[in-house]
Amino acid sequence: MKLSRPAVSVYTVPTDAPEADGTLSWDSTTMVIAEVTAGDATGTGWTYGPAAVGLMLGEHLAPLVEGHDALDIPALHDAMCRSVRNAGRPGITACAISALDIALWDLKARLLGLPLVSLLGAARTRVAVYGSGGFTTYHDRRLAEQVDDWVHRQRIPRVKIKIGGGWGHETQWDLSRVRTARRAIGPEAELYVDANGAYSRKQALRIGDGLAEYDVRWFEEPVSSDDLAGLRLLRDTLPCDVTAGEYGYDLPYFARMIAAHAVDCLQIDATRCGGITEFLRAAALAQAHGLEVSAHCAPHAHAAVSASIPNLRHIEWFHDHVRIESMFFDGALDPTGGTVQPEQGLGHGLTLRTGEAEKFRVA
Repeated sequence: MKLSRPAVSVYTVPTDAPEADGTLSWDSTTMVIAEVTAGDATGTGWTYGPAAVGLMLGEHLAPLVEGHDALDIPALHDAMCRSVRNAGRPGITACAISALDIALWDLKARLLGLPLVSLLGAARTRVAVYGSGGFTTYHDRRLAEQVDDWVHRQRIPRVKIKIGGGWGHETQWDLSRVRTARRAIGPEAELYVDANGAYSRKQALRIGDGLAEYDVRWFEEPVSSDDLAGLRLLRDTLPCDVTAGEYGYDLPYFARMIAAHAVDCLQIDATRCGGITEFLRAAALAQAHGLEVSAHCAPHAHAAVSASIPNLRHIEWFHDHVRIESMFFDGALDPTGGTVQPEQGLGHGLTLRTGEAEKFRVA
């Protein structure tokens, strides 16, 4: 089956409230969708990033894969990666490759009449999730309501909030928010925090002592993910797990992080790292070094591939992306009880609701 030229569309969706973390604020989220067709089947992939991702997809990658065999994903992935030498692999380019790679895997499963999880081979039937949001723009009541809803209504036994206010200079306020979240979810649920690289090493060490009082189990990007020595220091010192990896745009990034013994759990994002192809490779690399992995954001892009790897810890049920994916696609998953089951229909099981998405289309 030969590939037709992929179609690309870009959508910008306003957030339902102002959002921020320790190092960035935003009021909208942009989703870039790639659709690939061979015969009567169409595969869909997506990523989150600037609209320029769509330009890279449409102008550079789409003509590159057109006319090639839809089943030969390793060859197509390699051709895409080789072709961007002068453009640079990280960032916009990697997101574009990721969206197209996810679409190719979805298409292949549909052509073969299989669920994507069956094509990849299942290691488990259900995948654990954790609720993620708790933005630094939320007042205490909104924060408490969100985490309470995850734990007590949806029965998701693990949640994550943002800390690192003012680039790490508001540690007492951060600890106050952690206390609010812990009171809302009770003593049994797992509580995670994400600083998005806001702290210096010493700041992170100091707040780490305070986090232990509230039984925080997961400290994501306490320092910049580029500071591998700092992550290693914190991993060896703090009782909670230290995690990072969401900005991995290629396999060597993950190799460096693992070799530095920088994390207790490696985060991987299929919408950034190079799609499902590279996600599987990074997960295998982590397994070879005794590490579990956690899928970052875009939960519906991760359900099937996460179910196929033996060393998975969980996937992130991220507020922004859950909201958009549930609006844009038929086939959205239900996290009630703290797990999701990958779709058993064809491919990843999601179908774009063209009419619903069109009002947000910008390109």
